[in-house]
Amino acid sequence: MINLFNRTPKEEPSRVQREDREDKEIVFSKAVKAGKRVYYLDVKKDRRGDLFLSVTESKRKSVTEDGQFIFEKHKIFLYKEDFDKFEEAMTEVLSYMRKAMPVVEPAEGTEAEVESDATVEEPKAEE
Repeated sequence: MINLFNRTPKEEPSRVQREDREDKEIVFSKAVKAGKRVYYLDVKKDRRGDLFLSVTESKRKSVTEDGQFIFEKHKIFLYKEDFDKFEEAMTEVLSYMRKAMPVVEPAEGTEAEVESDATVEEPKAEE
């Protein structure tokens, strides 16, 4: 390809650099284990000190030749200005699903586990 403007294309930041930008201070965390999936609910603090929710789904996909697991991850971020709308919608959706689905007892070993791997940052008392 001929470069008419004699410019080099911008390089895509490496995956590690992008992940470093995403890694904010985690102030509270819950993990929900559900079969091959683990859901992480992390309350994080941004540079300005505002809190936001990071929800990560981590799913075990396969095993490499050397026995290492390969995980697929998906993330969503929820910011304070959207908390009320999200909570209202989630409550409505779960209510609908509970009414629409027949009650089925989970099979042994399939029930989701909730863990608190959390670091909880307590508010500091003013002296």
